[in-house]
Amino acid sequence: MSIQKFTYTDSFKFENGAEISGLEIAFQTFGTLNEKKDNVIWVCHALTGNSDVFDWWQGLFGEDDLFNPRDYYIVCANILGSHYGTTCPLSINPETNEAYYLSFPQFTVKDMAQVHRILANHLNLAEIGLLIGGSLGGQQAVEWAIDEPSRIKRLILIATNAVHSPWGVAFNESQRLALSSDPTFFDNTPEGGSNGLKAARSIALLSYRNYETYANSQQEEGNEKSDAFKAASYQNYQGDKLVKRFNAYSYWYLSKAMDSHNVGRNRASIIEALKLVEAKTLVIGISSDLLFPPSEQHFLAEKIPGASYLEIDSFYGHDGFLIETGILTYEIIKFLKSSASEAQTNL
Repeated sequence: MSIQKFTYTDSFKFENGAEISGLEIAFQTFGTLNEKKDNVIWVCHALTGNSDVFDWWQGLFGEDDLFNPRDYYIVCANILGSHYGTTCPLSINPETNEAYYLSFPQFTVKDMAQVHRILANHLNLAEIGLLIGGSLGGQQAVEWAIDEPSRIKRLILIATNAVHSPWGVAFNESQRLALSSDPTFFDNTPEGGSNGLKAARSIALLSYRNYETYANSQQEEGNEKSDAFKAASYQNYQGDKLVKRFNAYSYWYLSKAMDSHNVGRNRASIIEALKLVEAKTLVIGISSDLLFPPSEQHFLAEKIPGASYLEIDSFYGHDGFLIETGILTYEIIKFLKSSASEAQTNL
């Protein structure tokens, strides 16, 4: 499925008051909207993801998976600030006719959710049958469900939180220190900060996995090696891999946006904000997640009215939400059947 683009003709106003014109939103759709318009699955992607959910969430989304184009109308929009088509720091500022780079307005998860709402209005989707997201995607999803409780019918939040933790902020700041330590980051070129981005990705990986993951997957055979370890090679490989497909400026801004996440901001409180969610909600935690520990998902499930909580065991830490698609499929099917049954009972 090819990427589509929608250009917002009004001025887009950020949470901090800044404004830009000509906001472009890149998105992909899969399947067909049914007559009742009640088969919409909206996916919010994570930090370096993109609108092709069939590529990065295989096993859960695909032609033969649970969320398939035969049964559902699936929408995935590239998030604000990401360089996969939506307006970002590498976009051209119409006022200067040059790329924004570090002059791009600072944005928040609330701003990301606003972009989703704009696109949903453009697509004439009054109802989102299921809104799903993990990590930063989950942060967007819960914000949207709070802002438009009547639009979101069912909600799945995976490995995410109501407010980004000091631990998470510290990881992100360490990555930004790596970015800013690369002098080319301030050159305002598309390749600026590439070495810093490589180092930042290496730091991030430590939070996405855990001790046991590395102990099992990067363990050396024998006792003779004193250099060129598998774990070192893996960090370099993953850093290079991201540099080839992403840019340092989007990474900088997206990490800042993640830090900004707090559903209580400009609302009565975090708890009161979560009480506004009307969607039938499933919250999923991962037992080995270091970055978004299960306690954060417990909190969401306890404070969102009627929410269910599920914890899965995974060898892969935070990345388990992308990898453990078998157990996710099994549990989500149960959730969908349960919520459908409740809806029938309440008729």
